[in-house]
Amino acid sequence: MPECSDNETSFSGNREKMSEHPLVTVVVVNFNGRHFLGECLASLSNQNYTPIEIILVDNASSDGSAEFVRASFPGVHIVQNSENRGFSGGANSGIMESNGTYIMTLNNDTRMDSHCISYLVHAMASDARIGMGTIKMLFPDGTINSTGICISRSGAAWDREMFKRDSPDNNFEEEIIGPCAGAAIYRRSMLDAIGLFDEDFFLFMEDVDLALRARLAGWECVYVPQAVVYHHHGGTAGFMSDLTVYYGNRNILWYPVKDFPAWYLVTSLPWIVGRTIAVIPYYALRGQGGVILKSKIDGLKGIPGMIRKRRSVERIINPGMIKKLIRTWSSIQRRSDVDH
Repeated sequence: MPECSDNETSFSGNREKMSEHPLVTVVVVNFNGRHFLGECLASLSNQNYTPIEIILVDNASSDGSAEFVRASFPGVHIVQNSENRGFSGGANSGIMESNGTYIMTLNNDTRMDSHCISYLVHAMASDARIGMGTIKMLFPDGTINSTGICISRSGAAWDREMFKRDSPDNNFEEEIIGPCAGAAIYRRSMLDAIGLFDEDFFLFMEDVDLALRARLAGWECVYVPQAVVYHHHGGTAGFMSDLTVYYGNRNILWYPVKDFPAWYLVTSLPWIVGRTIAVIPYYALRGQGGVILKSKIDGLKGIPGMIRKRRSVERIINPGMIKKLIRTWSSIQRRSDVDH
C-alpha cells in the first residue's frame, strides 16, 4: 500500500465485506442546499436496492439544512462540520463515517433513478479489478451532463459527451479515466489502498486526481449507462462563477504535477504552460481577470506541495496506458461538471 498523505487518509478500520447484497454507503455533501435535499434524499429512499446507508455531510450550512433532514429523513446519518471543508473534505468526513463495501458520492442537487444503485452494484461486482463506476449524469431536460471525465496533457479536464442529446448511441462502453464525483461509486478496498480525496483541492479536480491515482495504481473504471442521475448543475457553486473559475484553474495546475509520471510531466510542460497563458485573456474578457490571475499565482505557490506528494502516488501501469488515458489536445475551456 502506498504511503498516504494527511489529505488522502486510509480508513483500513472499515474493511470491505463481501456479500450477496453488499452495503452501499451514499455520501451527500451539502452546503446551504436545503432546497435541493428533499428531492435528492427522496430519490435515495426510493431505490429498489438494499441495504443502503445514507450519510449527509453538512459543511456548516446556515440555511437549516441539517434540521430539515433530521425532521424529514430521520434515517439519514448526519455529519456536521464546524466549517466549510469543500467537497473533498466534506466527502472524506462522510467516507470516514461509512460502513459500505461500495461508497457513492453524490451532489445535493441531484435526483437518482430508482434502479441506479442496483445497476452499479451489479457492474462493480463483475470484476474485482473495477475500482470506480461511472454514472450517466443528465441535465433535467435529458441532455447529457457527464458520462465520465476526460483529461489532456495541458491539465484541462472535462465531461465526456456533455451537452449531447441522450440516445442509445451513448450507451456503449468505452475506456474512461474515471467518474465525475458529483455522482460516482467507488470500491472501498480501492480507496483504502490509494487514499481518499486530496483536501488541498477543496473544490474541483479532486475527482480527477483520485481517478488518475487509481488508474495509475492499476484499478479500472466501468461506465454503467443504465445507472442514471439527473443533475441541476451549478446548484451550489454556480456556473462559471468566480468560485468555480478560481478553484478549477488553480487545481488544473496541481494534479498533473502531483500525478503525471516524471517523463510525461516534463514532456507535457509546453501544453501546461501554453494553456495557463491562453486562459488569462479568455477570462479577462469575461470580466474575471483578477480571479484568473489569483488562481494561477496561488496554483504556482502550491506546486512545491504537490511535488512533495508525488511520492505517495503509486504508478504501476504500463507507460503506454498513460498515452491511452490522457489526450494530447483539448479545448481551453475549464471543466464545469462539478458544483459542490
